Amino acid sequence: MKNHLINKVKFRSPKNQKEFDEYDFFRWKVLREPLGKTIETLKDKFDKDSFHIMGLYNKVIIASGRVHFNNDNEAQIRYMAVDKAFRAQGIGKEVLKILEKYIKKNNAKKIILNARNDVIEFYKNSNYLAVEEYLGSDTGIPHTRMEKKLFKK
Repeated sequence: MKNHLINKVKFRSPKNQKEFDEYDFFRWKVLREPLGKTIETLKDKFDKDSFHIMGLYNKVIIASGRVHFNNDNEAQIRYMAVDKAFRAQGIGKEVLKILEKYIKKNNAKKIILNARNDVIEFYKNSNYLAVEEYLGSDTGIPHTRMEKKLFKK
């Protein structure tokens, strides 16, 4: 079943305001609502200028991810989420692959992210290194700063 589902998921960026609203609602529902955070806490100053990706299954959003650039050399991934019912089926890995492809196309040399500690292994499996404890989260959940250096082939 694992491989069959991933073939039925369509990955793309939101196309219009209605889709962005649905995408934002999904991100909030999975990442922030369980922590008692309001939907207003979802966005940061980079959201408007970021590259967003969503995974759709039967036209329903089941995954999200976002990247912004801190400078010319460093990209940051945020808001990675997969609906609980669809986890451990390669969907998050595909979102990460799409974000990394976009980052490489834009010539960054390093990717950073602040992973919730319960998903560190997910990122390690994609060659991210745990760098240090991250203390800047407003979620109250322990995070670790991770990074991946990109090399030209």
